[in-house]
Amino acid sequence: MRVIRFAHTSIGAGFPAARIAASRREDRDWAVGHGGGRGVRVCVVDSGVDRRHSLLGALVDSYRIVERDGSWGVDPDDGGDPTGHGTACAGIIRAVAPECELTSLRVLGGNNRGSGAGLFAGLRWAVEQRFPLISLSLSTQRSAVKEALHDLTDQAYFEGVTFIAAAHNSPVSSYPWRFSSVISVGSHNHQDPLRVETNPNPPVEFFGAGVRIRVAWPDGGTRVVSGNSFATPHITGICARILGEHPEFRTTQLRHVLAVMSDNLEGDLP
Repeated sequence: MRVIRFAHTSIGAGFPAARIAASRREDRDWAVGHGGGRGVRVCVVDSGVDRRHSLLGALVDSYRIVERDGSWGVDPDDGGDPTGHGTACAGIIRAVAPECELTSLRVLGGNNRGSGAGLFAGLRWAVEQRFPLISLSLSTQRSAVKEALHDLTDQAYFEGVTFIAAAHNSPVSSYPWRFSSVISVGSHNHQDPLRVETNPNPPVEFFGAGVRIRVAWPDGGTRVVSGNSFATPHITGICARILGEHPEFRTTQLRHVLAVMSDNLEGDLP
């Protein structure tokens, strides 16, 4: 098995820059290969998707959360995407990892808002379905579900389900991105969809492309958007490609590989 090494701990002062770049390319090639995440199941928890959009390809399934008599469940969904947010995120994942298997779970309504209890019910369903990757470009500030979400993300971590969640765009406390069992994502301003940057000052761990990104939008259109919401599916797509090459990896290994691939480490070398 190949030994993963962190460039910033194995390279000393004066090490040729070309060798550093070659090492990073080698790490990335080993990590993501030349495949597209074939067979990796990804659940996009968001506002739904426009299944007909040419940039999305075929979804495996589409579901939505529903409330009946005070309890929450999950039903098949043909309602599309009332806001475009989920379509944009799913399209980014498809572009980065074109061979992954996408499933949509709609938890947001037409105003891009939803219930904290409904969000928890949807995420619990996704964990129970054992999706290797759950992409979450939203968060909640509702303290009533904080503890339950914390326990759920810990359960997922131990069961081989990786949450990849967007950090809030504003400096507020929200969840689940702040939990240590979750891979948290912010934005960098480069256009390379495979560029990963690591953050030396968590709780945000990694940065993905999230500034002026052209994305799929409902009714066959596109739109240019910015925000951590759109950086997160870039990191999810990269993780899908990693799992396509290394299906035995879990959250811990994905974190290590993302760090090895990080393009901003070179500037931090001694």
